[in-house]
Amino acid sequence: MVDPGATNRWLAAPVARGAEYDARFEALAAAGIAVHGEADLVTSFAPRTALDAGCGTGRVALELARRGIEAVGVDVDPAMLVTARSKAPGLTWVEADLAGLDLGRVFDVVVMAGNVLCFVAPGTEGAVVAAAAHHLAPDGHLLAGFALDRGIGLDRYDDVATAAGLVLEQRFATWEGAPFTGSETYAVSVHRHRDHRCHRLW
Repeated sequence: MVDPGATNRWLAAPVARGAEYDARFEALAAAGIAVHGEADLVTSFAPRTALDAGCGTGRVALELARRGIEAVGVDVDPAMLVTARSKAPGLTWVEADLAGLDLGRVFDVVVMAGNVLCFVAPGTEGAVVAAAAHHLAPDGHLLAGFALDRGIGLDRYDDVATAAGLVLEQRFATWEGAPFTGSETYAVSVHRHRDHRCHRLW
């Protein structure tokens, strides 16, 4: 049951936003550290379109667009979207709560990076995953990565994914594809529609 008064944990958190949030990744990139593991994994599925759900300042969506993928970003935080729009005014950026999202279209990949599911309002995780599944093309993939010690765990995530008509296809310990053994504190899960007709070989 979703509490209509539940507060989005990201909006309530005392964290850096906008350009200040971006500065962290800029510093990592300047130091030679790879910051596009999410985009690399998304690209491995050869999508034409991608929804960056919980896009923040647009780091993933911008990189996907740079690679020729039509990317749309959605976030609930207007401060983050101000920075995203300033960096790429030509891309589509939507301010919306993921729990009630309906863009009227589907995508080859929906990606939720940056601990998105750890920051949504408590009790809305199922609605967020259901909305993501609703935006998946019939043979599309949902990619979600989050810390396992910060709210939703894998059992709960798999339950809400199953309720949304999705099945687990693969799970990694990092966006770079490190094997998941069950002892890690972070997981990246790849789900598809239960009735998809194609099978991806790894």
